[in-house]
Amino acid sequence: QNRYVDKGEKSDIEAGEYLVLCVEDTGSGISKDDIKHIFEPFYTKKLMGRSGTGLGLTVVWNTVNDHDGKIFVVSSEKGTVFQLYFPVHTKDILVTIPADLEKSFTGNGENILVIDDEPYLRNIASQALEALGYQVYTVSSGESAVEFVKETKVDLLVIDMLMEPGMSGRQTYEEIIKIYPGQKAIIASGFSESEDVKATLLQGAGGFIKKPYSIQQLGKAVKEVLSN
Repeated sequence: QNRYVDKGEKSDIEAGEYLVLCVEDTGSGISKDDIKHIFEPFYTKKLMGRSGTGLGLTVVWNTVNDHDGKIFVVSSEKGTVFQLYFPVHTKDILVTIPADLEKSFTGNGENILVIDDEPYLRNIASQALEALGYQVYTVSSGESAVEFVKETKVDLLVIDMLMEPGMSGRQTYEEIIKIYPGQKAIIASGFSESEDVKATLLQGAGGFIKKPYSIQQLGKAVKEVLSN
């Protein structure tokens, strides 16, 4: 719905016109302790790596924040309501991407293998990289990645660090550089300070990108590693 917010009507939001998206359920609600953390990366009540990643609401929060919006959450034993407020701009706005910036992210058909156990994260990375002009392949495990590169050499790996069950991202890279020493790679992880991340960078991975990432962040990281 379209809604006008008066000054002081809602905290942390300026007066003005907004487009409001409301998502409501009739579940048992979110506890007071959990509701403080629901937008934090990797915070989930599901089994990590099996039925959830804890990234869904983080992506939602980042998207709303990028549009200068706000999220309000109300929850009780009768259900939960998420209200997403997006400011409405009444003036005509022309958004342009500088030619040099667009060119700096564009690939030349290089082959990239995305290794991630989460289907929707593989799809996000694949669609972003294809839009930037790369040839993209995806696999769901480290074991599959090792078998793939035995048959098809790629220019770059985008490796998730935490994959269950099976090989971790670090173990996957260790096996692949036995086949192709110097294989270029980017690490994708929500844990920037983990020992596995540091060890994989020391082994030769050329870049790190923290989840969740934007297409610009991914494109920049890929371009930098391929150019080195």
